[in-house]
Amino acid sequence: MTATRSRHALPIALAACLVLGVIAAVAPPLAAQGLRLSGLHGEQLADADLAHGTTIAVIWASWSPRSRDIVERVNPIAARWGAQARVVTVDFQEDRPAVERFLAGKGLAAPVYLDADGAFSKKYAVATLPGLLVVKDGQVTYRGKLPDDPDRVIGEALK
Repeated sequence: MTATRSRHALPIALAACLVLGVIAAVAPPLAAQGLRLSGLHGEQLADADLAHGTTIAVIWASWSPRSRDIVERVNPIAARWGAQARVVTVDFQEDRPAVERFLAGKGLAAPVYLDADGAFSKKYAVATLPGLLVVKDGQVTYRGKLPDDPDRVIGEALK
């Protein structure tokens, strides 16, 4: 029985490798899977947008105590870097009404995109709120906590 089992094991293993190879060849790469976020004002942010140019994204949530002053922290980033990069904010796992209530009357100077299911944050491995993500021509050049002095970090990430 052992000889029969080993004689059949090789063709089965080869067939499994062939099937997995075909699946891998057909499956689109992660970047091509079309992650798309909706903005509060109808705009869209897609992976294709991050593939070209520079994007500075601040990831936040109104329920996070460290995000309470997000407008005061993002507006200077938009003013300083808006001519050199697309500056956006991504709200983590909240619905539109909650975000709109939080931002009412605050004058955020960057568009807000909704990461309702957390897929954006998961894909880009954002592990802290508020988080900062700098993407230059599709490559992440900085990922981490939004620092108290973001200009230094962003300047380094854009070199």
